Amino acid sequence: MQALRYWDYYSMTETFTDLYDRATRKESFTRLYDIITSRENILLSYRIIKSNKGSKTAGTDGKTISDIKILSEDELVTTVQSKLRNYRPKKVRRKLIEKENGKMRPLGIPCILDRIIQQCFKQVLEPIAEAQFYKHSYGFRPLRSTHHAMARVQSLVNHASLHYVVDIDIKGFFDNINHTLLIKQLWNLGIQDKKVLACISKMLKAEIDGEGIPSKGAPQGGLLSPLLSNVVLNDLDQWVSTQWEFFPLNRPYETREGQLCAKKRTNLKEGYLVRYADDFKILCRDWKIAQRWFAAVKFLHFLLLLKNLLTNSLAARALDSLPLSSQQIPQE
Repeated sequence: MQALRYWDYYSMTETFTDLYDRATRKESFTRLYDIITSRENILLSYRIIKSNKGSKTAGTDGKTISDIKILSEDELVTTVQSKLRNYRPKKVRRKLIEKENGKMRPLGIPCILDRIIQQCFKQVLEPIAEAQFYKHSYGFRPLRSTHHAMARVQSLVNHASLHYVVDIDIKGFFDNINHTLLIKQLWNLGIQDKKVLACISKMLKAEIDGEGIPSKGAPQGGLLSPLLSNVVLNDLDQWVSTQWEFFPLNRPYETREGQLCAKKRTNLKEGYLVRYADDFKILCRDWKIAQRWFAAVKFLHFLLLLKNLLTNSLAARALDSLPLSSQQIPQE
């Protein structure tokens, strides 16, 4: 992977690996700002942004990567460090792109220097978050794709005989992320550098050209937005997984089969979560369990403070009968 070669070139591999290892031990990070603003991290960010086709797209200031290329390495590092001392992101350009269903999706395109800064943050925060994310979420994560998500579902259906799925959809998820909750969730992941959190808060509240300052949401098109969306949904991942897959048993078992038998003797809901971005599915063994899971996911309203964001398309349906039939669980 090209990004990994860049890590080595700018001597950041050891730093990112250390962040990941410390995060697995649930350590707190209070001095991330120094890493983010380091010369090596800034140059790595620039290298990654420059290799992206989107670097030729201008923000509200009309500048592209070509305007950054004229700077020497020292000038670039000094410019980024100076901007971050009292960080105020420029207005975000709004651009509408057509989706496959004919509807329009709003993108928020930051100015090129703000994109480099966001990449600086992403590089440092991602190892910390990745160490704590649920292993079966696949969207917007390094070395993961839709193919991995599909393979996981196929394995659960074919090998574990889980033929029912609770299909959950959150409408307008990116546009309705609660900023206060997000900052709290970052803190709970151990990201406790107040300078860093203050900068992220400013990024979230960057003015959108022609629309004003947003009170919620993370603009699609921002480099940090995919990572932040996974941070928000990580609480859901962990909650679902602890209801069955990682439920703490009273005593240890030597084999996975022993654990499974012990769980089946309880009143737990057997279910396995597979998530890709804001589309997640809980695979179940029978219809009654699927109904119980459907009722349980209403907890998401309180967990994420996203009331009214669950669509009416919440359903449990037999995978082996699709697309010939689809049956919706009646809402209470």
